[in-house]
Amino acid sequence: MSSIPPYILKGLPLEDCLTLFTKWAFNDGDERHYPNLIRIGEEIVKKCKGVPLAVRTLGSLLFQKTDESDWIYIRENEIWRLEQHENDILPVLKLSYNHLPSHLQRCLVFLSLYKKDEIYYSDRVICLWMANGLLEHPKQNQEWEDVGKRYLNKLLSRCLIQKEEDFHLKFTFKMHDLVHDLALAVSRRECKIMNSKTKTVDENVRHLFLCDEKLVEVPRVLEKLEKVQTVIVQDSSLRSKIFDKSLINLCVSNFKYLRALELRDSLLTALPNSIGNLKHLRELDLARSEDIRELPRSFYKLYCLQSLNLGATSLKQLPDSVQRLIELRHLVITIEAKHLKEIRAGCWTSLQYLECITVSN
Repeated sequence: MSSIPPYILKGLPLEDCLTLFTKWAFNDGDERHYPNLIRIGEEIVKKCKGVPLAVRTLGSLLFQKTDESDWIYIRENEIWRLEQHENDILPVLKLSYNHLPSHLQRCLVFLSLYKKDEIYYSDRVICLWMANGLLEHPKQNQEWEDVGKRYLNKLLSRCLIQKEEDFHLKFTFKMHDLVHDLALAVSRRECKIMNSKTKTVDENVRHLFLCDEKLVEVPRVLEKLEKVQTVIVQDSSLRSKIFDKSLINLCVSNFKYLRALELRDSLLTALPNSIGNLKHLRELDLARSEDIRELPRSFYKLYCLQSLNLGATSLKQLPDSVQRLIELRHLVITIEAKHLKEIRAGCWTSLQYLECITVSN
């Protein structure tokens, strides 16, 4: 509809690509000491076809690697021989993924559980990684949370995630659409994003993300699953108490190995007493579930629980039994009681984070 010719957007010129690549592959000025690596790097950059994300990803992959064999390996890698469309950079990203340690590969794949353009919160991601046993055992003088932060910093340094905003004790980040595509491609169908139109789910699915304004009842296809470890329900204005109750009952009856359940903004007035049967549950998020006033008698049976979010609920009091949750590391609560009972000595010795959200009293 324009009266002038369109501007055809092209890739970055080779010279600019080399500048970008050098910035990510070397510390400032170090490239002068490695002319041979620069020559190999130029050949690698040419294969990136002017796509900045590809250039940046490979540059960060080779950061602080000064052995020519590492650079030659990337240049000659067979992944370049895969059939690809013009400007297709998935092979480049796959190359970067292949060079991640296996524990980082698992953590990156887990992030494909969310929708594209999702804003991730570092503390919630770390809790979910922890719940699913994706973190290596911490070294001396370290906590599990330190390991999770180290993993996120590694993914940031490889340009596989992008930091958005810093907060006190946490930050937000995003994942580029193409990196999300890669994570989905290598997830081996373990992660599934579901909506009201989903008709089939692989029986080996481990992690479920339910999202859809029209998702008013629990999809029957879930009744055939048994290996689910994570269930996350995204806020939905059409969600009902019946949906939440059905989902909790399904988790208790079918998902015996459930490790993480995020059911924010729930309309439930109470949790079923049967929730105590989820012996492997490590993370439970019921934030902003304003009608929940008490916890069931069986709650103390969730011995493995590491993270519990009861912020913006209507709890009247924390029952004594909650003190038996000896693995608890993260606790967010809103309680209407004017006085809280003292926590007995020896309880909650692993607690790392406690947030008490104030109410009018």
